[in-house]
Amino acid sequence: MENDDADLFRCAVCGMSEGDSSNFTQSSLQTNAAVGCGHQFCMTCVERELSRRKVFPCPICETSVKRVTLSTRSLDDIQCEKDTSWRRRVMKVYNKVQTDFKSLLEYNNYLEEVEDIIWAIVNEEPNAEDMKNKVKKYELEHKSEIATRQSQRADEDRSIADRIATEQRDTERRKRQFLEEEKVIAAAKRRFKQESLQVSLGEREEVSKDLVAAQKAGYRNEILKAHRNRKAQSEMINRGPRVREPVGGYQDIKMDRNLYLKRQAAGGGIPSGSIMSQDKNWNLTVSTLFCAK
Repeated sequence: MENDDADLFRCAVCGMSEGDSSNFTQSSLQTNAAVGCGHQFCMTCVERELSRRKVFPCPICETSVKRVTLSTRSLDDIQCEKDTSWRRRVMKVYNKVQTDFKSLLEYNNYLEEVEDIIWAIVNEEPNAEDMKNKVKKYELEHKSEIATRQSQRADEDRSIADRIATEQRDTERRKRQFLEEEKVIAAAKRRFKQESLQVSLGEREEVSKDLVAAQKAGYRNEILKAHRNRKAQSEMINRGPRVREPVGGYQDIKMDRNLYLKRQAAGGGIPSGSIMSQDKNWNLTVSTLFCAK
């Protein structure tokens, strides 16, 4: 068994390996990617044999060796890539899910059938061509159903991607909030030390009550509560003044010339950004907005 494994890393014709001192050109061995072979050949033997004929047999397993079947990668890499490629193509056609079947047994039989198709094609079994034709025939007969399931799968993938993006945004938001809170706590600690030093130097009578309470509570709860209150107040200020809804609710008013002139007279001649607009007949403006004529 060990000798067989060693032969896989030597030229099947002359027995040279890549690390041998006789490999003057330091060329890599070529792997015969044909199924059932996987043996390697040095470039000297390959060029010599292919100069005489287009195909020559492997001296170990007698599998045909062609220039198109030679590769610098190992047989495992080639087979893995081949399996991945065909699996993607077959699963794109046979794309049913468990909910499409009445029982779990039927679904498992369906998956087993798909695996048999992939195995036969990848390993070039005698029925490989029949399996390829079977896939093509199934695709033609169930074209609309396949397209519908592909669309559903795409929607599910987008939904999953959206959920992941939302979770990432929430994580980033919580991270920023945590860092902001840590900055506030650190600033409160610095203020407490500074005011304590000022008290000891006689520059002030006592430390601020909010800092003392925060220091006793371990900073976090009291400081964060005050920080959130200040943040909420600033948001209310930024939103600007609000007009209270009248007792009878909003009423539909038909605009006419007199009502238009009333509104113009209430705020006319004053720029919208001027502070004087707040003092210019505000009650008249509100009455024309919500009250019937």
